[in-house]
Amino acid sequence: MSTILGILSSITLGSAVYLSYQNGGESSPRYGTAALLAEIFMFVGFILAVYSLTEKDKFKLFTVFGILANIMAFGVLSLILYAGAYVEG
Repeated sequence: MSTILGILSSITLGSAVYLSYQNGGESSPRYGTAALLAEIFMFVGFILAVYSLTEKDKFKLFTVFGILANIMAFGVLSLILYAGAYVEG
């Protein structure tokens, strides 16, 4: 579940950036709402992955993939926020 949430949040953030680019750099409240939901997915996915890591006798591959996917989504969100705050256009 954490892997799916991490991948879903990365795809959502990527599509919001792409659609904003296609719109000439103008963002809409629709894209902001999608990014907020992606952030919630990322946070819940990371919590689920860390919780799953503490369980015994469990296959750890998808737990590690979930942690990595959610960290990747956090990195994408950080790049978006950095570009919005410091890159002049």
